[in-house]
Formats: sequence, structure tokens, C-alpha cells
Amino acid sequence: MHFRFMSDRTGGGVRRWISGALALAALAGMLGIPAAAIAQTTVKVSTAAQLQSAVASANGSGGNQIIALADGTYTVTGTLHVSATHVTITSQSGIRENVIIQGDAMSANAAVQDLILADGTYFTLSNVTLQKAGWHLLQIAGESGADNALVHNVVFRDGYQQLLKVSVDQTSYAQTADNGVVEDSLFEYTAGIGPEYYIGGIDIHAGNNWIVRRNTFKSIISPDTTVAEFAVHVWDHSSNATVERNLIINCDRGIGFGLGNASTSGNTGGIIRNNMIYHDPNDGQFADVAIDLETSPGSQVYNNTIYTLHNYPNAIEYRFATTSGTLIVNNLANHAIDARDGATGTSAANVTNAAAAWFVNPSQGDLHLAAAVSGVVGVGQAVSGLTDDFDGSPRPSSGIDIGADQYASAIKPNPPTNVKVQ
Repeated sequence: MHFRFMSDRTGGGVRRWISGALALAALAGMLGIPAAAIAQTTVKVSTAAQLQSAVASANGSGGNQIIALADGTYTVTGTLHVSATHVTITSQSGIRENVIIQGDAMSANAAVQDLILADGTYFTLSNVTLQKAGWHLLQIAGESGADNALVHNVVFRDGYQQLLKVSVDQTSYAQTADNGVVEDSLFEYTAGIGPEYYIGGIDIHAGNNWIVRRNTFKSIISPDTTVAEFAVHVWDHSSNATVERNLIINCDRGIGFGLGNASTSGNTGGIIRNNMIYHDPNDGQFADVAIDLETSPGSQVYNNTIYTLHNYPNAIEYRFATTSGTLIVNNLANHAIDARDGATGTSAANVTNAAAAWFVNPSQGDLHLAAAVSGVVGVGQAVSGLTDDFDGSPRPSSGIDIGADQYASAIKPNPPTNVKVQ
């Protein structure tokens, strides 16, 4: 195996070839990852039996494998348990809708409980659809130290409990799953409502430094008993998550850091920014707060847009004396931002009287600004770390807009006037 590195210099090109193990070490060093991460072999599969066999083979051989699925539906008879390191499950086509991995049912009585259980480090799941499980569609096992997981461009739908779970041994917390990324994925219940209240999108226990970005969450709604869990919930000894640029539509609750007023269920630090959250007036009977901090000291919530039409009075809450040192600025909402039960922090430059006409298409969750709304555009505070908006468009150093959308970034520059016509 050879890798070629080329650099062009004035007066001619210079080519340098590096081969074998030296190439792997050099390239891995450039990327900041272990060499094993780029030395994966690929196994192509086209049936559920081959998929299950490929997972077993990857575990037995120590990992470093890409399991690439041909288009089709893979109905497995048991949990795909990935215990080796550097294992990737992906589609050959790269089209997530074309490869469906499923259990037998979305039911408490399902034979397949976890659809995929990953307790090896550097597990990657990409470009597939997961559906039908009695527990979780994907569980990242923090109790086994399953660090550095990557979930990219995956559809999670119709699981009987939380769709993606990051777990921990709550008797010891000796190992945790840290430094994971979940991006560009869809979490939804296709019936427009969940099967029970004990559901959620992403549920992170004792995870540190997770990034949740550019995902869409739909219809995480409890049918009865009580409110569903959050679309994104980071709690139970977690810290320093970044939850940004997500779209949340018609979910009972949006984004939560921590839970209750006990330190054992809390979270530390982290950022919630540039998210859009919308809720119809009649979806579900337990609709609750869009963004919530509970026992989450040092957390920052800024430049989110929230437009909800249910009866819950608050868009953002921070609760309990254990929640201190928070920063809540530049948020745009149509409901109040409320400090409850002794919570403290800085709340400034928030707008809480948003109207539907301010947005492009709120009923579809499109909360981009439809015009340069006075009192919103250009009047936000500078926040350390705020560099872009919901779409990834750059924020200016001054004249920051309130909310997730930087309206000025959508204005096209004037055409050039000095173009020479041949």
C-alpha cells in the first residue's frame, strides 16, 4: 500500500512517496488519529446473516473493519454487538434510506431489544436506517469505555425506548463514553407520536465532550401517562456537550442538560446554540419546555430560535440553586425565559415576543427570519465561541442577530461592476 503526498513549489512540483507502515503513521499523525483508524479492511455484505457474521468476525479479529451493506432490508434476529475497536457499519451506496437494519418489532415484547450495542472504541455508524427495537436502536456502552463514537447521516425511527442511548454503570461510573459525535441524522416516530412515554431522541448518561449537531428530531411525543424525554438529553454526571444547529419539530421537550436538583443527576458546562425548535398547537397532550437546564452549572444557551404554539408558558428554563453561572443570551422565542427554584446566571439580549410573520415557514419548522425584524437583527451580544449560525453561515464580529439565523448572512453581495466583457 502506498500513499502519495504532493506539494507544489515555485519553479516546479516536488513529489514524495511514503509507503507501508510509515505511510500509515504519517497520515494518522496528520489527521490526529491512531493509525489503526485508517487501516480498516472492508467486508461487503448483502444479507442479514452475512451482516451478523461480519460483526462476529470483526470482533474475533480485533476490529479495524468496515462492514459495507448493499442496498436492502436487513432483519436481524439478535443484537448486533460490536465489541472490537475501529469497526464501521455503513452502506455501499451512501444513501441512508436504501439500507434498513431492523429488529422484529417496536414493542416491549420484541425479541431484539438493542438493535446495535457498541462497546468498542472508535465505533462508526453511517449512511443507514435503523428501526424496530424493544429498547434502543443504538446503545453506546459507556460502562465499557466506548469512547470516540461517530454517528453520521443515520435515520433512527420507531424504537420502543430512547432511540440512541449512551449508557453507564450507575453503581460506579468507573468508565464512561466520551468524545462522541452525532451529526446529520434524523430521529423520528413515523406515526407522528411515540409508543409510550419512556422515549427520547439522544439520551447521554455520564458522557463528556459530546457533539450533537445538524440533526433533525420529529414527533418524539408521549401518547399517555406523562411527558416524553427530551429530543436531546445530557445528564447524569455528563459534562461539556455542544448541542448546535439542530432542528426539533413537534417533540414534547427539546434540549435538556441535567435533571432535577440532585447533583447525582446533573450536568456540568456545555453549550446549546443555533438550534431551531418548533411545536404545533395540537401535537401531544404533554408538551413542555423547549430548552431546560436543571442542575447544570456553567452551561451556556445562546442564539436559539423557539416558536411553540402549545400552552406551556416558558420557552427556556433554568432551575434549582445547583444551576449557577449560566449564560442565556441572544435567544429568540415567543414564550418566556424563566429562572426557577433559585437558579442564577446571566440572561440578556433575549427576545420573547416573536410572531409567526417573522419567520419563513414556522409550521414546517423553518424559523429563518423572513425579513430584517427590528429589535432582532443586529442587536445581539457578542459571545465567545459564536462564529456561525444555524446554516453554518458566518456571524459578524459586530451586528449579531438574535436567534439561530443570521439574516444578514443571506443577503447576496452586489454584482461586480468592473467585469471586462470580451
